[in-house]
Amino acid sequence: MNALIFAAGLGTRLKPLTDTMPKAMVPICGKPLVQILIEKLKGIGVTEIVINVHHFAQQIIDFVEANNCFGINIRFSDETDQLLETGGGLKKAACLFSNDEPILVHNVDILSNADLLSLYDEVLATGTTTLLVSQRQTQRYLLFDDTNRLVGWTNIATGEVRSPFPEIKALEKQSHDLWPNLPLTFCLSLFAYSGIQVFHPSLLPFMESWHGKFSIIDFYLSICDSVPIRCHFDPHLNLLDVGKLDTIAKAEEFLSA
Repeated sequence: MNALIFAAGLGTRLKPLTDTMPKAMVPICGKPLVQILIEKLKGIGVTEIVINVHHFAQQIIDFVEANNCFGINIRFSDETDQLLETGGGLKKAACLFSNDEPILVHNVDILSNADLLSLYDEVLATGTTTLLVSQRQTQRYLLFDDTNRLVGWTNIATGEVRSPFPEIKALEKQSHDLWPNLPLTFCLSLFAYSGIQVFHPSLLPFMESWHGKFSIIDFYLSICDSVPIRCHFDPHLNLLDVGKLDTIAKAEEFLSA
């Protein structure tokens, strides 16, 4: 079972802590975020982990190696020369796994009660890349049809819509409140991406023309009309993004509970 931990971010919202350490090393209940996630992944049966690193990269590497890689196979995808974002980071890291199994992709700063093993098993059974989503309030949403297939993206604040489907793209600048009453082929659901997904390696050939730094969502939007990419919505999902200083206390309460 494979997992990729996205830990290369600059953590600017966590300043001044991240002036001297990477976000992955910010302690919650006495443990760095990266350790909390590694232990969770190991607990569900993950045997291979790749961690992408950039900001204070050596601190993460030294910490993991000092702990004997927590008893599992851990490699590092070095992005110190250039941050590759989620798409470029995944493409570079994928070649470091010793097998072609699906990859559980998890942001290092996300804490949740998600059933990651069930999500992974779902992708093993379907062969379809699947994004864990929620109904949290945000300005940017992914659009899915009534089969839970990705069909687009929208920013409800600006009205921008991105989609390879002309009928979805035509909704740009229209109020999303009107969408359910429009004569669409698609019945649309708006969900927020959780920072957790299971990537199926069958999509890697589609990435061959993508180089350097790019967003995984941009990549998915470019192929979702020809390749199914689905969501998994769990109404009981409890998720916390440890992205700001004021979330650290909430994170400690979350872990304690």
